[in-house]
Amino acid sequence: MRLGAFRWWHVDEVLPIEADLFGAGQWSPAMFWNELASRHYYRVATDDGGAVLGYAGLAGAPPDEVWVQVIAVRRDAQRRGIGRVLLEDLLAEANRRGARSTLLEVAVDNVAAQRLYATYGFEPIGVRRGYYQPSNTDALVMQRDAELTGDGPHDHG
Repeated sequence: MRLGAFRWWHVDEVLPIEADLFGAGQWSPAMFWNELASRHYYRVATDDGGAVLGYAGLAGAPPDEVWVQVIAVRRDAQRRGIGRVLLEDLLAEANRRGARSTLLEVAVDNVAAQRLYATYGFEPIGVRRGYYQPSNTDALVMQRDAELTGDGPHDHG
């Protein structure tokens, strides 16, 4: 697996992944183009042949916050540590930016993702009712403070 910058030519390849993972709540091509045009930090994980395995994005919220916009791994590539590598890359970028807080939203029924985020120090801070449309699924808002920023997972036990 290789990690690199998400570029405009990746948009067409990630759209089927979006459709498969997020259904009616998927991002449109215009949404990806807007993220790239805004110069947000987007990464793509590819296999040795250059096929997209997963992607992730981070956006700054001045003065000192960043938001994880998306972490997605192609269904047939899940459970191979790709999501973890993408998350670690986003957290390293948050560190480089000097972010005091890293925040994200995750579907309340996506327990596997919540567990992953918790191992990196993210804690629930709220719920956005009906956030994901058109499914009307609630989003759990999770936050990780700067003092927890590091190179790997943290044990809170």
